[in-house]
Amino acid sequence: MHKTIKSSIVAVLVLITMMARSQDAHYSQFFANPLYLNPAFAGSKSCPRLVMNFRNQWPAIPGSYVTYNASFDMHFDALQGGLGIIANSDRAGEGVLTTQSISLIYNVLIPVTREFAIIAGIQGGYFQKTLDWNRLVFGDQITNWGFTQSTMQPGPPAGNNFNIGDVDFAAGILGYSEKFYMGFAAHHLVPINEAFIPDNVSILPVKLTGHIGGVIPLEKSGNRNLRDDDMQLSPNIIYQQQGAFHQMSVGMYFKKQPMIFGLWYRRFFEGHDALIVLAGFEYDKFKFGYSYDITLSELASPAGGAHEFSFGLDFNCPQRKQKVRRINCPSF
Repeated sequence: MHKTIKSSIVAVLVLITMMARSQDAHYSQFFANPLYLNPAFAGSKSCPRLVMNFRNQWPAIPGSYVTYNASFDMHFDALQGGLGIIANSDRAGEGVLTTQSISLIYNVLIPVTREFAIIAGIQGGYFQKTLDWNRLVFGDQITNWGFTQSTMQPGPPAGNNFNIGDVDFAAGILGYSEKFYMGFAAHHLVPINEAFIPDNVSILPVKLTGHIGGVIPLEKSGNRNLRDDDMQLSPNIIYQQQGAFHQMSVGMYFKKQPMIFGLWYRRFFEGHDALIVLAGFEYDKFKFGYSYDITLSELASPAGGAHEFSFGLDFNCPQRKQKVRRINCPSF
């Protein structure tokens, strides 16, 4: 694609981001980033867990959307629940617009029966968004030969550093048994004004997430509990809503250690979005996953889909006074 066309697309995408109400960055490997999906997942692994994620969306467009994420969580007997910390950084338009956040999570495990338990979690942290005005490119700077340095657009408002920061809160709940799980989460419970222009109001919409899934063993296990090395299928449905944005993802994982494969279909209520293919492996306490979004919308040709990588490391469990029921949801 011609460099000028690519640059024009970048300018349009950044302009849309500034004018429209924002949505959170999303990941295709939902369960490889569990604390981002639902804060109630903190401590659900029982053992300490480190997770890192990287997503490059629309890589054919120079520096469009790159997102990083890292989290750590574990269960504490003394707290009868789990603790977690999660940090996220999203960069749009070659760093023209950046969003960063860091949060702490606490949840409590509530055994209901011998076969079913509930986890309820709360999350609190700090949210920051920054706009680099000097790197913006306006429409009258784009020509058939590239860019001009001059523009008729007015300069930035006096005294505005284009840096927004505010506290941010979320909550989530999970219900699960050995082979079934479902959950709900709500992010941005306290209104955050994202407007860069003084006296303007642009509230970051609440993000609602609902998810349900299960594990279907493909090997006869008798009366014993499901094990990590059992061959299994895991169908899942995830619904997310944030303002006018509605998204439904339907997919399935297939697992036979050390390999995991996944296939997902994601659509907006307005039309098709992407087909997601995933491959990963796990060895001992280490996990790695790669997925690619095959874009099905009109952006397929100029954008180039999305690449996503996940890394997970489980640590040795501390000596426990009580047995903690863990969720058998997929790792990718």
